[in-house]
Amino acid sequence: MPVLVFIDVAEGHVKKASFEVLTYGADLAKQLGTTAEGVVLGSTEEDLTVLGKYGVKKIHQVKNSTLDHFDSQVLTNVIAQVAQALGAKVVVFSNNVDGKAIAPRLSVRLKAGLVSGAVGIPDTSNGFVVKKNVFSGKAFANVSLTTDVKIIALSPNAYKVQETGGTAEIIPCNATVPASRTKITAINKVSGEVPLTEAEIVVSAGRGLKGPENWGMVEDLAHALHAALACSRPVADAHWRPHNEHVGQTGIAIAPNLYIAIGISGAIQHLAGVNRSKVIVVINKDPEAPFFKAADYGIVGDAFDVVPKLTDAVKKLKGTS
Repeated sequence: MPVLVFIDVAEGHVKKASFEVLTYGADLAKQLGTTAEGVVLGSTEEDLTVLGKYGVKKIHQVKNSTLDHFDSQVLTNVIAQVAQALGAKVVVFSNNVDGKAIAPRLSVRLKAGLVSGAVGIPDTSNGFVVKKNVFSGKAFANVSLTTDVKIIALSPNAYKVQETGGTAEIIPCNATVPASRTKITAINKVSGEVPLTEAEIVVSAGRGLKGPENWGMVEDLAHALHAALACSRPVADAHWRPHNEHVGQTGIAIAPNLYIAIGISGAIQHLAGVNRSKVIVVINKDPEAPFFKAADYGIVGDAFDVVPKLTDAVKKLKGTS
């Protein structure tokens, strides 16, 4: 009865969030006295055996062209088959967009308790208690799971990735893949150097930039740091930037290692989507801006003066100036 880890794949490549859940699943399996095994749905261009270095010994792959296009209902059906065939009592996902779509459906199908937004390994000393984020990251809750099958969706960037060495055995799986009831009529891909949800560093800006014509200096800093670009909701609503860059409670929730906020006041709705960032740097000319209360580092100054100097400093440090 292994711990089953969902390995998220997009366009043939394993997502960064999967490395985290593999490490988490392996550590949890060790605590439970069992092994961790992965499940991959669809085709991939990568050598999956190397994922064994994150602690998983076996990876069950269901190859079917239907699975190359995301359909949460179809993927849930197939994962349920794999979990039941293996007798898995714990299934682990990343609490990213895909995990949020699949985990609740799988919970219903397997009659399993679900904890989404987990931030640590369960306490199994007296039951099965999982710590999770609540109230948009403002507090924590300890949730006890008492069902036979348990599902955990791990918050991105909440668990340290560790490599232990080794390779994984790839096992072809002949699960029944139902026909999708969704018809894909078009695929509009978001372009950018770094996917926002996968980025280690995010550079974001707000109305303090005064207009879209001034976004060049933000892009220069992001390029120098090899960071993803983001923005506040008013900026997206004003069509200065595309809505796929909007971060916050009503946009995309992110948890990078470094979040740089330029000209953003720090309304509670924005902070709710970025407060899981490991380090927050705020640049704002208003010393009373609410964001400074949540910042690890703050620069009180005009963004039009500070940001170009910061970009030059980064380039000099990297030897690219």
